[in-house]
Amino acid sequence: MTLETLFSLANAIALLGWIILAFAPLRRDLTVIAARAVAVVLAAAYTVLLVRALTGDGFSGDLTTLAGLTEGFSRPEAVLVGWVHYLAFDLWAGSWAIEDAGKQGIPHWMMLPVLVLTLMAGPVGLLVYLGLRTIRSPRNA
Repeated sequence: MTLETLFSLANAIALLGWIILAFAPLRRDLTVIAARAVAVVLAAAYTVLLVRALTGDGFSGDLTTLAGLTEGFSRPEAVLVGWVHYLAFDLWAGSWAIEDAGKQGIPHWMMLPVLVLTLMAGPVGLLVYLGLRTIRSPRNA
């Protein structure tokens, strides 16, 4: 399987997880479990890709400096590993936010922008959710 095919497949799998989270109000507990299962699949793929990259020619350079990191991610294999890492962690963060929002009584419609932000810019979505959670907290009502 080519790297381009693996990239497309990883994106499609991650998108499935995000679509599942968008439908969380139907059965929040099951949708969170399903999205997390997708994140686990991505984490497993990441592990395989990482091992292959580390044992092959996928990584080079000193990853403790910016110049070395740039060199290390100059190969498509390394970029794919990094991308799948983002996909897995962002989806897991999104599933946690959806689960926690249910516990906090935050309406799902308020979470849809958070999901989009977490999908597109993971830490920004997480930060927005944490802010929303703080504002919507019963202590602040």
